[in-house]
Amino acid sequence: MSTKKLWYGFTAVMVLSFAVLLFYGWEIYRQAPPIPEQVVTTSGEVILTSQEIKDGQNVWQSIGGQELGTVWGHGAYQAPDWTADWLHREAMFMLNYWGKKDFGKLYENLSNEQKAALEARVQKEMRTNTYDEQTGNLVISDLRAQAFAEVGSHYSGLFMDGEEKAHLREAYAIPVNTIKSADRMHLMNGFFFWATWSTVTERPGKEISYTNNWPPEELVGNRPSSSLILWTGFSVIILLAGIGWLAWYYASNKDEDERMEVPAVNPVSGMKLFPSMKATIKYFWVVSLLMLVQIMAGVITAHYGVEGSAFYGIPLDQWLPYSISRTWHVQIGIFWIATSWLATGLFFAPAIAGREPKYQKLGVNVLFFSLLVIVLGSLAGQWMGVMQKLGLVENFWFGHQGYEYVDLGRFWQIFLFAGLFIWLFLMGRALLPALKEKTENRNLLIMFLIASIAIASFYGAGLMWGRQTHLAIAEYWRWWVVHLWVEGFFEVFATVIIAYLFVRMQLIGAKIATTTVLFSTIIFLSGGILGTFHHLYFTGTPTAVLALGATFSALEVVPLVLMGFEGYHNLTLSRSGDWVKAYKWPIYCFIAVAFWNFLGAGIFGFLINPPIALYYMQGLNTTPVHGHTALFGVYGFLGIGLMLFVLRDMNLNKVWKEKTIKMAFWAINIGLLLMVLISVLPVGLAQTWASVKHGLWYARSAEFMQQPFMATLKWLRVIGDTIFAVGVFALVYHIFGLAFGWSYEKSTTED
Repeated sequence: MSTKKLWYGFTAVMVLSFAVLLFYGWEIYRQAPPIPEQVVTTSGEVILTSQEIKDGQNVWQSIGGQELGTVWGHGAYQAPDWTADWLHREAMFMLNYWGKKDFGKLYENLSNEQKAALEARVQKEMRTNTYDEQTGNLVISDLRAQAFAEVGSHYSGLFMDGEEKAHLREAYAIPVNTIKSADRMHLMNGFFFWATWSTVTERPGKEISYTNNWPPEELVGNRPSSSLILWTGFSVIILLAGIGWLAWYYASNKDEDERMEVPAVNPVSGMKLFPSMKATIKYFWVVSLLMLVQIMAGVITAHYGVEGSAFYGIPLDQWLPYSISRTWHVQIGIFWIATSWLATGLFFAPAIAGREPKYQKLGVNVLFFSLLVIVLGSLAGQWMGVMQKLGLVENFWFGHQGYEYVDLGRFWQIFLFAGLFIWLFLMGRALLPALKEKTENRNLLIMFLIASIAIASFYGAGLMWGRQTHLAIAEYWRWWVVHLWVEGFFEVFATVIIAYLFVRMQLIGAKIATTTVLFSTIIFLSGGILGTFHHLYFTGTPTAVLALGATFSALEVVPLVLMGFEGYHNLTLSRSGDWVKAYKWPIYCFIAVAFWNFLGAGIFGFLINPPIALYYMQGLNTTPVHGHTALFGVYGFLGIGLMLFVLRDMNLNKVWKEKTIKMAFWAINIGLLLMVLISVLPVGLAQTWASVKHGLWYARSAEFMQQPFMATLKWLRVIGDTIFAVGVFALVYHIFGLAFGWSYEKSTTED
């Protein structure tokens, strides 16, 4: 492979993909569901104003937003999807009203013919778009206004202190008086009404709603559109074609590997540890502690699934409600993974150049304490926001933004963005001497620098929405952070740094490493950038987004089905020389990454990605199956592997004790697998059946989720979670033992 041609290919993929991504981002701005100036009845009563809807979105965000139930399918899985739940309740109110008025019976007691007549009537009532572009008003019938009041009353009892809703609050893990005033409750009801109106009202000139007929709800005619089925079929064809092409490519180039004779002695055994490199050790101590905190937050969050207001009888929801424990569980996971990767870069940058810039250690220490402030400050702010101790404006800046994965307040976002550029500055100045030298590693180092720039820059997408930005637009930019930053450019960074680690150990050649990294990045980003759209099928986007998302998300899976090659290659490297055995467990982590890339990102990702599958599965427990196995299985193990590589290089003269780290590795992998296979996946598949048969509202309802067999499946998670937790504690024990001596063999050294 020509390096020059690969650089051209990389540039072309980046330019073309982002051009399409930005163009359809503009289309989302243009075609997002309108927020009416007023919602008025046919008799002239004003029900809501646009400002009340926007303020209601802020109220929803302040209680945790997507960390307490979902809206448009994105968020947490304990409480309902509020749009699906509101839609069903609103439709049932009107059906029961007409049933009693016309036939003297509730809807469920009518004959099939009578039900069909009323369903056609409610579909006409709810699907007809009565938004007036000239006045900006949405006109609804007086009956629908009564439905708004009725459903709003139900939600007021649920989120405030209605005694008759206590059982639902328990089932949904919603603390009493989550909303503390009737005014705020009215605002949030207004937001839920508008978000639900978008799911059922047809786009002008179309026969599909603003959310592509999502959620599934037969009563109101929300059925899969022909586009969903068409692009699902096309995505499968694209997947098969991509796999076939890549398999042929691998087969035709399998003899071109650059075989190297493994050195008798570790080439980096004499590496000088500069002061800034030694200073990174505290990053990994914090990473270890954050892993423990994340595990504890995860245990509490999972337990709320079976005991919604307490933790083994302790009324924990009064001090640490579900929306906070879940927020911290997700946010801390991102923090420790990112911190591990950033610290790895800071450690190896001076090692690559062979020198340390002036004041580099000071910069490493300043960044460390900045990250500590961001972590502690953002977590405290989120707690204050959810506990309703902040105003709506203050909550946006310092509290809880309510958007999953980017929950931290805007001030903390800006602080973190600045911290990433401090990191980029430290990386760039350390790498600059090596970049100036025209060595065979230069292309690999340029790719390393590009990945570092992307990590610092693309987090800035999280600053592209404001406090009252339209939800569809905020979702578009949010997935830039979640998909492109977390899943995209961190992946590129990891690919480059792993390749460089093997090059500097002289296990693979620089040329083959460079071409492999460039080729892998091109293949990954070809699907990965536009694959962002598969998160946006049902978030108020035009149909073209669905088509692009289906096609390119299938391409994302293509390289993952061949992860066995990577896993086998890393296993071979781990056995290639006596001194390489010192790196056994870091390399084994990279083998685990290959396995979880195939299973978690590949199989479990494609399980939910095709449009027709996601139509019924979005917002169900099939999503955390993919989330846990991809986020922790892939990115978490990458973080652990990179951390272990650094810790190994910090003291090559001592031999690690095998027992603890071996137990940690296998317990984490086995625990994660059991957690998914015997609990989360069966729960998600059972919900999928309910969603197909009855609608999403039922799959997320307390009626379905609190059945005995579902409770049993939730309790079974204890098995995998316990094994997983034991593994994490063993890992942390080993890491701190490297600092205090108990993780080394006594009186044994190696070259």
